[in-house]
Amino acid sequence: MSFDSLIEQTREALRSVLPETIEVTDIELEGPQIVLYTKQLDSFLSGGDLLRQVAQRLHRRVVVRSDPATLIDPKEAEKMTREVIPPEAEINQLFFEPETGEVTIEAANPGAAIGRGGSVLNDLKRKIGWVPTVVRTPPIPSKTVEEVRIHLRNSFDDRRSFLKKVGIRIARDPLPEKLWARNTALGGYREVGRSAHLLTTQNSKVLIDCGIDPGSDRTPFFNAPELLPLDSLDAVVVTHAHLDHCGLVPVLLKYGYKGPIYCTAPTRDLMTLMLLDAIKVVNQEARRGLYDSAQVRELVWRTIPLRWGETTDIAPDIRLTMHNAGHILGSSICHFHLGDGDHNLAYSGDIKFERSWLFNPATNRFPRLETLVLESTYGGYRDIQPSRQQATEQFTELTTKVLSRNGHLVVPVFAVGRSQEVMLVIEERMREGKIPRVPVYLDGMIFEATAIHTAYPEFLNSQLRTQIFQQGDNPFLSDVFRRVDSAQMRAGIVDSKEPCIVLATSGMMSGGPVMEYFRGWAPEERNGLLFVGYQAEGTFGKRLQRGLSEASFVDGSRQASVPVRLEIATIEGFSGHSDRVQLMNYVASLDPRPRTIILNHGEESKTVDLSSSLHKRFNLESRAPYNLEAIRVL
Repeated sequence: MSFDSLIEQTREALRSVLPETIEVTDIELEGPQIVLYTKQLDSFLSGGDLLRQVAQRLHRRVVVRSDPATLIDPKEAEKMTREVIPPEAEINQLFFEPETGEVTIEAANPGAAIGRGGSVLNDLKRKIGWVPTVVRTPPIPSKTVEEVRIHLRNSFDDRRSFLKKVGIRIARDPLPEKLWARNTALGGYREVGRSAHLLTTQNSKVLIDCGIDPGSDRTPFFNAPELLPLDSLDAVVVTHAHLDHCGLVPVLLKYGYKGPIYCTAPTRDLMTLMLLDAIKVVNQEARRGLYDSAQVRELVWRTIPLRWGETTDIAPDIRLTMHNAGHILGSSICHFHLGDGDHNLAYSGDIKFERSWLFNPATNRFPRLETLVLESTYGGYRDIQPSRQQATEQFTELTTKVLSRNGHLVVPVFAVGRSQEVMLVIEERMREGKIPRVPVYLDGMIFEATAIHTAYPEFLNSQLRTQIFQQGDNPFLSDVFRRVDSAQMRAGIVDSKEPCIVLATSGMMSGGPVMEYFRGWAPEERNGLLFVGYQAEGTFGKRLQRGLSEASFVDGSRQASVPVRLEIATIEGFSGHSDRVQLMNYVASLDPRPRTIILNHGEESKTVDLSSSLHKRFNLESRAPYNLEAIRVL
């Protein structure tokens, strides 16, 4: 459908639904949604389900805003806002955007600001004309969240113009021929790292993920002819914020991609944090980076955040819905509806099909599903992980053993996901007296990543949300956690004789502050090193797991080495990936069950093994393609 025909169809829908007393003064496309402007906002909102009826007729997301001419002065609107919203909402700041008639309300308690069923906000809309959006004030101040929000406000004009172009592109007429679709493997197939998938139809191209390889410098196959030119892409979709899935998205912008990036809001913020930190690491190592901060800033305002369960047009023949993947904050299974119900395909990203300390299990129910692209990190027949409870008991035992001999315990963690889960275990076990109460130091990006978690508690599991919202008990705010904020503080911890626990990045020990603790504590048997996350081939962490007895480092201009005498242990149960049993159970529980499963994100032997087992058990087509293979799904 072309832009003009979509606008005319919208006018027809409005004429059939709206009473004559409600006038729509303007219609705009803003990314995937249609925006209606009216001088009778109160009548529109109080007219039952008028907006829902319009959206159903158009099969698109529709929002309604006040005509700019009807907006009251922002100062008067702010005064009325503070009168309408109850004090327990704890309003922090208000930001007015006259061009869209929207006001962003930053509140410590968004639920109180919204009201039951949105009653408070609806009342506010009627009184001030401005359309309010409520965002949470992070209980732990997050520099990343604050800077992202400021940047979005400062880039408002660029973003508004960009969203109009996106809307027009989505509304273009598709080709009349029968729809076909294929998935092209551009990275992460029969390997872990550099995840990238290209979903192509005769009308559209969508890239799902664009990551780095944590064990090498390999990138996705950017030179694949199907991908070029980059601006022929309709959309980039990011499943989650780990660098093996998002680490090279800025490179796309650097070399010509001008379109939107779809992900959840916490994924956007965590991705920003991870990408900026990656630039810092490259600069510290005097290496040439593949992108710079300018591309990261551009990425922020090109991102269109989606909520789980929210269906969005992203191309003329593709609709996207994101669902909980259970892996890290904001991680999503991406479900694509192709054509007019011609085919439904989902990309799992990384999934955890088990209730964890942080998240509910990955979503396993979809309206329709013919093809699933599924990860296979722990897909081998021997890849059986202990339960979360077993992992907690193992962690308690190992931690107590190291601390009882007056040792230091260092836990290499990914800043996002595993670190927060380990924090919850430590807080609970120390509160219960099952682990000695010692300082727990957070080094690297962990503290900032944790602050972002506190800004989006609605993405956490139901039990943790209840604990935070209803019981007023936020375990991330415990006084046992201490942020390492300088090299001097880090050096003091390394030299200290007092027992302590350190959670530090990077999770695979490929650099970062964890290496400082390792160098200082490796020679002493009383200390401990505990792995709680996946260690990819080629990483230093993997070499330590295999029994490295002496570690070499570059110390200034000379080579230095230290003996590895500290106790090294691995607990698999904290993994954010499903193990073999969970992967098989996930497929068994899928409703509906797909006809075809395409395996990726796993070492070759594990991917092939899981593919064979799925075929034998469920009698479905199961594929384990190589990189650069294209599989026609429709």
